[in-house]
Amino acid sequence: MRVIKPTDFQGEKAWDALDIEQIQNATVRLHWTDQPYIWHVNDGPEVFVLLDGKVEMHIGDAGLESVLQLSPGEIFHAETGDRHNAVPLVPSRILVIESEGSI
Repeated sequence: MRVIKPTDFQGEKAWDALDIEQIQNATVRLHWTDQPYIWHVNDGPEVFVLLDGKVEMHIGDAGLESVLQLSPGEIFHAETGDRHNAVPLVPSRILVIESEGSI
C-alpha cells in the first residue's frame, strides 16, 4: 500500500509519468507536464483526470476543432477514435487511465 501526493511529483521532462498500476490491459499513470502533448487518436478509451494545474483540451471532429477548459477535479473521457490534444496552461498533474501501450 502507498499514498501518492500528486503535488509532490514533478517529472524531469514534459509528460514524464509515475506508473501507479496496471489493471488487466489498462495502465494508471500520474503525468506531470508543462508542454502540450501531440495530436493523437486513441486506440481505446482514455480517462484523463486533471489533478493540479489548468489544461485546454483541443478536440478535432470532422475537420473542426474545439477547445475545452479543464480545471482541477474535472475529468475528460475520450472514446476509441477520438482525436484530441492536451495543452497545459501552467505546469499540471494528470491521472490517465488508458489501454496499455496507448500513445
